[in-house]
Amino acid sequence: MAKKRIVIALGHHALGTNLPEQKTAVARTAKVIADFIQSGWQVAVTHSNAPQVGMIHTAMNEFGKQHDGYTCAPMSVCSAMSQGYIGYDLQNGIRAELMTRGIYKSVATILTQMMVNPYDEAFYTPMKPIGRFMSAEEAKEEEEKGNYVEEVPGKGFRRVVASPKPVSIVEIDIIKAVMDADQIVIACGGGGIPVMEQGCYLKGASAVIEKDRAAGLLAKEIDADVLMILTNVDNVTLNFGKPEASPIGRMSIKEAVAYIEDNQFESASMLPKIEASLDFIEHGRNRKAIITSLEKAEESLDDKAGTIITEA
Repeated sequence: MAKKRIVIALGHHALGTNLPEQKTAVARTAKVIADFIQSGWQVAVTHSNAPQVGMIHTAMNEFGKQHDGYTCAPMSVCSAMSQGYIGYDLQNGIRAELMTRGIYKSVATILTQMMVNPYDEAFYTPMKPIGRFMSAEEAKEEEEKGNYVEEVPGKGFRRVVASPKPVSIVEIDIIKAVMDADQIVIACGGGGIPVMEQGCYLKGASAVIEKDRAAGLLAKEIDADVLMILTNVDNVTLNFGKPEASPIGRMSIKEAVAYIEDNQFESASMLPKIEASLDFIEHGRNRKAIITSLEKAEESLDDKAGTIITEA
């Protein structure tokens, strides 16, 4: 009998925002992931990278400005670097936790590229902020390079990039091979590196893919049974931030669509999680998606916590 598969999408809370925080957070997160593996699940892990890729982008650009002979790093390179160093900590943390339990499995980080549509509407309306705040003079320099910036009142200017939807996973066959070998894979980190085909070559796009959409596509492609999106809240909540706020324990596809039409979910945070969950569920049988916190992850798998989304 085939083992059940789960894709676990880690949010900022599960990783921290800087190197010391990441080390501490990963040790905690690895215990939860190891619990699933010890219970017999085949696990694929995806993760956020927003603080990390912003830090890398800023560092590389500042270095390029201050040292002759060096250039600024494009977003695709910064994304690749973030996948590498987050994956390094995650795979070592998970491996160590498994070994303490007498479980000897390989954990591999796969540098993952995501094919995007060059005509995606997101390229015409960049909205994803990255990097540090800039002065008006620095913002003008960015615009002269052809980049987009936005002003944040009282704080300065920030570069913004597009957030296109992922179309396909370039390394999906490698990911499937690792999963089929009953090993643990870390893939599609930070949503993956957005790329576009140019003949036989792949060209990196100046964009950031929403990591929850990437996790949903990964779960769909490896035919997972469960998509678990871990965030900083225990449940999806209706009327979030209002006195009449109400947490949701379960919802069907039909109910979720109605909530979306009622504008219940913030476009930059919860909406992509819901949409990724629906797309995953609709393309398979007996699937479910879970949105919850790291602390409630194991309880939610037994339908005792979190928000469970199912077909009906």
